[in-house]
Amino acid sequence: MKIEQIYTGCLSQGAYYIESNGEVAIIDPLREVQNYIDKAKADNAKIKYIFETHFHADFVSGHVTLSEKTNAPIVFGPNANTSFKAHIATDGEVFQLGEITITALHTPGHTMESTCYLLKDKNGKDYALFSGDTLFLGDVGRPDLAQKAATITQEDLAGMLFDSLRNKIMTLADNVIVYPAHGAGSACGKNLSKETVGSIGDQKATNYALRNDMTKDEFIKEVTDGLLPPPAYFPMNVKLNKEGYANVESIIEEAKPYDATTFELLANETDALVLDVRHQDDFSAGHIPNSIFIGLDGGFAPWVGALIIDAKQPILLVTPVGREVETITRLARVGYDNTIGYLEGGFETWIKSEKDIETLNSVTAEELEDKMKENTLIFDVRKPGEFASEHIENVPSTPLDFLNNHLQEFPKDKDFYVHCAGGYRSVMAISILKARGFHNVIDVKGGYAAIKNTGIKRTNFVCPSTL
Repeated sequence: MKIEQIYTGCLSQGAYYIESNGEVAIIDPLREVQNYIDKAKADNAKIKYIFETHFHADFVSGHVTLSEKTNAPIVFGPNANTSFKAHIATDGEVFQLGEITITALHTPGHTMESTCYLLKDKNGKDYALFSGDTLFLGDVGRPDLAQKAATITQEDLAGMLFDSLRNKIMTLADNVIVYPAHGAGSACGKNLSKETVGSIGDQKATNYALRNDMTKDEFIKEVTDGLLPPPAYFPMNVKLNKEGYANVESIIEEAKPYDATTFELLANETDALVLDVRHQDDFSAGHIPNSIFIGLDGGFAPWVGALIIDAKQPILLVTPVGREVETITRLARVGYDNTIGYLEGGFETWIKSEKDIETLNSVTAEELEDKMKENTLIFDVRKPGEFASEHIENVPSTPLDFLNNHLQEFPKDKDFYVHCAGGYRSVMAISILKARGFHNVIDVKGGYAAIKNTGIKRTNFVCPSTL
């Protein structure tokens, strides 16, 4: 028996490859699936099942494409309703895989169809639980993503989740391994651990939601307290995972390389979004006017989903040379499939064409400290939890995730400064602001990490939802 966790840091997501005696099961695959096929071929094995723990909201799974390429059935838990052929498992249904078995445990609460998969070894002993978004390490799945107007509330779902955990999960032996669908950084929970593999016993001892003395009412209150609104792209991804989608390979084929003149013409004629994914320092030093920065080497895909409102808008890319296909693929992971092309040769092509460029103004943290003797406007675009932990005195919280909700707070008639933790998110924020006509915005180099090394006055505020 072989179990391999295939973890994608950008999505904080774990897919799983399980092989026994020449048969393979894949759990929660990414949208690009050739890797799984190649692994099975290397093991001289055949992919027999594709298991989905639920309809994912934060990424587009690869179940449809993988099934088309391998003829392996897609397995969902009870209550799943798909537009494509799938096997809807019953609670407790057992699937034979070589010398081992995988049992579907219906665990509604995160979503109505949420299902964990319990792997039993060749001796029939409980060995590992693939817990999806039902149980994370340090947290449980948020219960507000599958509400149906006037029929079910997040409190109803939280109550179901309490029962699922107590009746299906906490009854397992302490030594059963836990393989969750996500780790720290995912928006599918509040307080996920950085660890990606744990055990039932560890979770019983450390996970706040699995306390023995917790009542259902207490569980509902704690699990629903402090939930930030889900990213806007989540419903679109659920729809794609339910109804199907295009093959990533066809999306890549449709995106063409363009010279600078054609690239500029297309941007104007198609109302395409020009998305620059280079390092923030490169973007700051020079970029195409009105382009948006979301760096490929940060939390790229989730930030795309949070900041690009219209997933159907045509996208033209400015990427590091050689990373064009990677960028298109990672956009497709979160349902942004309309990449029509990219600047061939990267930004150097634009420079050689002698077309207009823009740069970002910036100051060091020490320069900001000097300027604070004046009436200086500063905006903090970190997440609310970071802001609550510590921030510059009298500076408001304007989280990047919800920047569009704060546009009226930024002045157009005087300079203002923006910072994040280290410089990645502030450049994203500034690129968006500049595209909306705020040309008097200035970046603070090094972000809050640099600010902490100055004499700038700082304070903290812990709101009830962060306790």
